[in-house]
Amino acid sequence: MSVDPVLALTLRLMLAGLFATAALAKLRRREAFEGIVANYRLLPPALVAPFARLLPWAELVTAGLLLLPATARLGALTAGLLLLVFAAAMAINILRGRTAIDCGCFVGFTRQRIGWSLVVRNLLLVGACGVLLLPPPAARPLGAFDLFTVAAATTVLLAGYAALSALLELPHPGEGR
Repeated sequence: MSVDPVLALTLRLMLAGLFATAALAKLRRREAFEGIVANYRLLPPALVAPFARLLPWAELVTAGLLLLPATARLGALTAGLLLLVFAAAMAINILRGRTAIDCGCFVGFTRQRIGWSLVVRNLLLVGACGVLLLPPPAARPLGAFDLFTVAAATTVLLAGYAALSALLELPHPGEGR
């Protein structure tokens, strides 16, 4: 089984956009992100700052790997592993009863409390990474309509992701902020 190059390029661009945006948000708000990492209570205090400083750069590198055809599979593998780590960190804290933690995904843009919906969201993104790990199809040139489809689909996916993120920020019925 292989993946159509239009779908592969769309997924690569969407994932690269998400990782680049998340990385830039973390770099802009380094201290806030360091506090979020500390609040997860998964790392020894001595490792919180180094992790919080390195993660955005790992996300930027991942975005870059996804953009280049020669490294897209490595980028998809890296993205998938990062997303699994993020999902696991959230799940551990949810199971501990600690859901009043900002997920830290897009520091400064959104403030999302962790919950099972974010774990599922990350696992769905892992699935997108898995699609990119399937064997590449036989090469075929992308025409103008293919490129329009990629641009439109990527825009719709990113806008849908942003809308879903905004919906997940809303308080649950009967819950105040």
